[in-house]
Amino acid sequence: MTAEAALTGLADGWYALSVLHDRIEARIERALQAGHELSVREYSLLTVLSRQHDGPGGHLRMNQVADSVALSQSATTRLVTRLEDRGLLQRYLCPDDRRGIYTDVTPAGLALLEQARPTNDAALSQALREAAADPELAPLVTAVEALNRREMRVGDGVATTAP
Repeated sequence: MTAEAALTGLADGWYALSVLHDRIEARIERALQAGHELSVREYSLLTVLSRQHDGPGGHLRMNQVADSVALSQSATTRLVTRLEDRGLLQRYLCPDDRRGIYTDVTPAGLALLEQARPTNDAALSQALREAAADPELAPLVTAVEALNRREMRVGDGVATTAP
C-alpha cells in the first residue's frame, strides 16, 4: 500500500467517524429538545457537572469544564450562564482560591438530568442501530459497542488495565 493510499484510507475513516458522530448528535439533539428543552451540549454539561464530588480534585474549574464538553471557555461560560438563568446550575467562588469559580448542578438541574437520561440513551441506541445498517458505519458502531462493553467490565472490576 502506498503512503497516498494509506492517507486516503485514513481520510475515509475520519469521514465515516464524522458522519456517525453527526448522525448520533442530531438524533439526540432532536430527542432532548422535544422532550426536555435541552440541547446536547446542555445535557453534556449537566452530566459532567453532576459527576463532581467534594473530595480532593472533585470540583472542576471553568477551563476543565470547557475541556470536558469540548467547547471554548467563552462558549462554556455562555452555556453555564444560560443554564444558571434557568435555575439548573449555580456558580460559587472556589473556597481555596478566591479567583476560581466552581459550578454545581442545582436540585432542579439534577431532576431534569434524570428525566432526560432515558431520552438520551434511547436516542443514542436508535442512532447506533440505524448506523449499524450502513456498511460504511457498521465497523465504527461495533467499535463503540466494544468500548461500552469494556467500560462496563472495568466498572464491575473485571478489567483493571488497558488492553
